Amino acid sequence: MRIGILGTGGMADALGAQWRRSGHEVLFGGRDLGRAETLARRWDGAWGTLHQAADFGTDAVLMALPWRVAIEVARQLPLTSRVLIDCTNPVGQGFRLLTVGGPSAAEQLATAAGPETHVVKAFNLCHEDVWRLTPPVFDGRPLGVPLSGDNEQALAVVRQLVRDVGCEPFTAGELGQGAALLEATAALFIRLWVGEGADAQSIAPPGESAGPLSAAAVLTPSS
Repeated sequence: MRIGILGTGGMADALGAQWRRSGHEVLFGGRDLGRAETLARRWDGAWGTLHQAADFGTDAVLMALPWRVAIEVARQLPLTSRVLIDCTNPVGQGFRLLTVGGPSAAEQLATAAGPETHVVKAFNLCHEDVWRLTPPVFDGRPLGVPLSGDNEQALAVVRQLVRDVGCEPFTAGELGQGAALLEATAALFIRLWVGEGADAQSIAPPGESAGPLSAAAVLTPSS
């Protein structure tokens, strides 16, 4: 695939490296061309401006910029008909979710990019260091990556990119609901990991260790 990466930070570096190892063509795009060139040379990719990265990514474009910057940039770039992967998290001071009461960051990004852009929320639940693992496997189990989006062809593209990182894609619903849930989950995880130093993995133990648990047991309060 031809993948354009918008941004030159940790997520751009980690995921760009994984996709290059999988044989994809990657162009790192940044406002700082020097940083984009550094990443490209590190992973044997190409580099250019944000506009060039959006133009290059005919199969997928990764939005790896800070959330508020991402919204502004999306209004300016040629993203029509692109699969736009959103890994941003709208988390502010005090680990607050900044989109409470309004559209999710992914929905705002979709509005900014235009109706012909296919936004898929993915890769937002883990720190960049997790994506540098080759592959991200814990206790013999591949890392699960929830995806949220409205376009099945776009979701199929991102599922393949998830598998190319060595992970297992999960369906998290349509963008209108799924993205908000993923962003809220990320805010909670960041609060636990960074704010409390807690092991967030302990929240959801594997089924075989926790015993059988039906959906009815989860959804129905005990009397």
